[in-house]
Amino acid sequence: MSALCIGLLVNPLAGVGGSLALKGSDGEAVRERVAAEGNPQRAAGRAQRALSLLRECAAELSFVTWGGDMGQQVLEALGFAPQVLGAAEGSCQGQMSSAADTRQAAATLCQHCDLLVFAGGDGTARDVFDAVGEQQPVLGIPAGVKMHSGVFAVSPEAAGELLLQLARGGLVGLRRQEVRDIDEDAFRQGRVRTRFYGEMSVPGEGRFLQHTKVGGREDQALVAADIAAWLAPALDDKTLYLLGPGSTTAALLEELGLPATLLGVDALCGGQVLAADADEARLLALLGAHTGPVQMIVTAIGGQGHIFGRGNQQFSPAVIRAVGRDNIRLIAAKSKIAALEGRPLLVDTNDPALDRELAGYYPVVTGYDDEILYRVAAGG
Repeated sequence: MSALCIGLLVNPLAGVGGSLALKGSDGEAVRERVAAEGNPQRAAGRAQRALSLLRECAAELSFVTWGGDMGQQVLEALGFAPQVLGAAEGSCQGQMSSAADTRQAAATLCQHCDLLVFAGGDGTARDVFDAVGEQQPVLGIPAGVKMHSGVFAVSPEAAGELLLQLARGGLVGLRRQEVRDIDEDAFRQGRVRTRFYGEMSVPGEGRFLQHTKVGGREDQALVAADIAAWLAPALDDKTLYLLGPGSTTAALLEELGLPATLLGVDALCGGQVLAADADEARLLALLGAHTGPVQMIVTAIGGQGHIFGRGNQQFSPAVIRAVGRDNIRLIAAKSKIAALEGRPLLVDTNDPALDRELAGYYPVVTGYDDEILYRVAAGG
């Protein structure tokens, strides 16, 4: 049997804007922050998590990749010997890679591989689509801030399991999955503008692939208002509340007559917003200074079911651990839960140990004086 040839493409900048509360990793603002503060290499770490599962079947695999931090370093760190087909134009001068580098790498790699695997977010998926079109099989390792597209596995480990099936000759079907992206400038101003770019061919099964994000702000406004009306009277002045992104959580602040950041994280205590659109560092500072109880209130992304790891990376592993599992409160309309068709809610914090700790059954507030018990699982 011929070895499965995997092309690996890593976007080194993917996901770095999440903990900085920048709502994405596109544009000069992100590049300037990375230049000043350094790159945490989130994408490389998540790619390594996915591909580490393949070491047990290395004899059935071959790899082609792009030079340096666009794939080569990840594969060599795992003990693979990839064929390097090129490098980012400015890499020899120490410059950060660009979208043009991603497109060039994708176009070249797809000519030499059976399956193109890329680590990034929606911007990376868009660039890959521009370069390879609809026919080349691809698989996304989720590593960005925005992941509305359906081409991503639900977690790095799920991507690895799927690749393992392919390497072992399993019968894995192909399906068309949407590529979508969002206007980051509008997103940072609280407006969601997504665009359908096309479809790519993705190997997978329902339990491995992420569902395309379902928007529901208008349809679920009444339910959000009911949930807010139920929760608001129970809030006390001594508890620090960290409210995640989404219309359901924003409705709670609106019920209290306070301004809300629809697509960011707000901190509330004593009837006042202590921090609006807070990043990871600000949340950790608030948690360190607060001496009373703490509660994190989060909702699920419609269609996907993620409660951590999609659009709310400000809730980093450090923040979640500081809050504590027992102080996480979930709120969601029943229609969101029903749409999962029995699949669990998902956590993908970029810390596999924490993901396992967070798994289990949680009460979910679904309406006025209405809760259900529902399962949360690690994305892998």
